[in-house]
Amino acid sequence: MQLWSLTGNSQQLDGGAMFGNAPKALWSRWIAPDAQNRIPLACRCLLARGLDGRNVLFETGIGAFFEPALRERYGVVEERHVLLDSLAQAGLSHQDIDVVVLSHLHFDHAGGLLAAWEEGEPPSLLFPKATYVVGAEHWRRAQQPHPRDRASFIPELQALLEDSGRLELVEGEHSATLSASVRFSYSDGHTPGLMLAEVGGVVFCADLIPGRFWVHLPITMGYDRYPEEIIDEKRAFLEDKLARGIELFFTHDHDCAIARVVRDERGRYGTADERRELAGLVRA
Repeated sequence: MQLWSLTGNSQQLDGGAMFGNAPKALWSRWIAPDAQNRIPLACRCLLARGLDGRNVLFETGIGAFFEPALRERYGVVEERHVLLDSLAQAGLSHQDIDVVVLSHLHFDHAGGLLAAWEEGEPPSLLFPKATYVVGAEHWRRAQQPHPRDRASFIPELQALLEDSGRLELVEGEHSATLSASVRFSYSDGHTPGLMLAEVGGVVFCADLIPGRFWVHLPITMGYDRYPEEIIDEKRAFLEDKLARGIELFFTHDHDCAIARVVRDERGRYGTADERRELAGLVRA
């Protein structure tokens, strides 16, 4: 099996929203904001080629489904569907993907499932051969979102996934489609039923830990549902990954795809062996 990091469409979002109650004097040392207080964010995906003979894509990023006004509102930088370009650089098209695993269905993680916006055209799904794997608890949230996060979901997406006939909802550690090859764990602090996939010694951290700087336990996002809960979840998550030597894969870190978790003499978590990309990393 080979692991690849694939870039999708990038975003520029308010730094204060991304760092919650952390003061700007702290977070601006990590990521410099622009004149509008926005910071650069990736929407990075993980590709596993040859996973039990299949091409498995973990997430799809934000994609290019927004019409121009909404693209501007949500800080999407590129007009084209960047993930499709990244797949092509890895020698694949969206039609070659056998499984798409989604940590959750917020638009910056699932929007890449949809074709790029065209005036007068309804939303349509890409990845015509893929099984779409989604956590069952989060699926229920997407069906009945709370006013706090209703705007984070794509209204048409759930029906499109159901109508495809290729949707699998997962309740436990393993899915029927991927069996023991991928292990799932769950988090509720950001959104109910956030599904974290572990494959080949790498875990897709999704919005539990969007990037290196959120490894620090007190650092949470303003978008998180329960900051105290997510801190407790991060502590248990990082302790487990440190004990087992599992590397962290970041979706939103603009400059780092993967790193090893470390802990210093004062018990503070951090990262080491940071890499900007993966290009055919061989794993069993």
